[in-house]
Amino acid sequence: MSDLFGEAAMPTRPAPRADAPLAERMRPISPDEIVGQAQLLGSGGALRAALAGGEIGSMVLWGPPGTGKTTIAQLLAARADLEFVTFSAVLSGIKEVRESMERARRLRQASGRRTLLFVDEIHRFNKAQQDAFLPFVERGDVVLVGATTENPSFEVVGPLISRVSVHVLQPLSEEDLTRLLRRALEDRERGLGARELGARDEQLLALARYASGDARRALGALEAAARLCDVRQPLSDAAIQQAISGRALLYDKAGDQHYDLISALHKSVRNSDPDAALYWLARMIESGEDPLYLARRMVRMAAEDVGLADPAALRLAIAARDAFHFLGHPEGDLALAELAVYLALAPKSNALYKAWGAVVAEVRAGTAHPVPQQLRNAPTSLMKELGWGKGYEYAHDAPDAVTAMDCLPDALRGRSFYRPTERGLEARIRERLAELRAAIESRRGKG
Repeated sequence: MSDLFGEAAMPTRPAPRADAPLAERMRPISPDEIVGQAQLLGSGGALRAALAGGEIGSMVLWGPPGTGKTTIAQLLAARADLEFVTFSAVLSGIKEVRESMERARRLRQASGRRTLLFVDEIHRFNKAQQDAFLPFVERGDVVLVGATTENPSFEVVGPLISRVSVHVLQPLSEEDLTRLLRRALEDRERGLGARELGARDEQLLALARYASGDARRALGALEAAARLCDVRQPLSDAAIQQAISGRALLYDKAGDQHYDLISALHKSVRNSDPDAALYWLARMIESGEDPLYLARRMVRMAAEDVGLADPAALRLAIAARDAFHFLGHPEGDLALAELAVYLALAPKSNALYKAWGAVVAEVRAGTAHPVPQQLRNAPTSLMKELGWGKGYEYAHDAPDAVTAMDCLPDALRGRSFYRPTERGLEARIRERLAELRAAIESRRGKG
């Protein structure tokens, strides 16, 4: 993001201690040092003006680990000369929240200076804690910046989410990470430049691929590899491999192994293999994965891969999620195991998944087909005179509660989006759909 902010891009906060981890030392101290997130910081980006010294409103930054949420919050506070107060939802309780809110209110009354309250992992705060922010956000005593790796639509209370803007941060690209790693190798004040370590582009690319979009992880791996090499010597392939292998065993929830394991679980369920599904589920739980994330993914599997072949799968998936939420770990793990086995053994159909994709593609194609006259509501006499509602047939007045009336737009008449399989309940759905279509054709023939 170099040269985006012109002369304003001077360092805005002190550099961290020399003995801090490399990732902390290399944390951007000006907007121009941020890599990635062009959709937010580039021309027309939602945060560009704010980081250039403009007005700042409360917001939630949603994105994977290591994508710049904390950095952006710190720079926003520095640029607007706001008091910066940070909370971790893991460590802070409602008492600390309210005390900080009250200090922010008094500071504004005494000096006119506002406080930027950065709430890390805001999704971990409960409803009462989140509600405590509301009056202070409404009065403008604080600028609330929440950071979350979870969908704020589900994890942040409605009254709060309606008062903030939500900005989505993307994983950093391999190119972005490679630039960041090269900068860390060459920076003599904050990075590893004083050690004069050399590195080939393909070595940095390997580290970038390993990091899977996480700058903190990439810099941590580079620092680990550098410790294994002598000063003024090139980084060795062996050191890089050792750094990557040693850290991968810890299972980074946002890294390659995370995506490989969830992919293995999903594909084992899809392939109707209950033993493999249990194994991959256990691997992720025992490695420290958030069980509610696994529950959400299996809800998706129930809708995407089982579908209407067994509608009970979706109900059981929601019940398993609720059971874990109620019981917690480790007792609730068994509910997830039960769900994994049920989904694996259930009949499979992606017919609804494909039908929805086809319908969405049709809608996104851009043509807003008019609603047929017979389906339009006609609450006024003028609308009735214009023909709205003309030709409408009340299904309950017809034999078998089905009429020959067309319900799709004229341009889509005859299109079939949902095509049920012959597996599970969809076999009966398929028969019912055939009966309905035959009855409709018969009525049209008589008409």
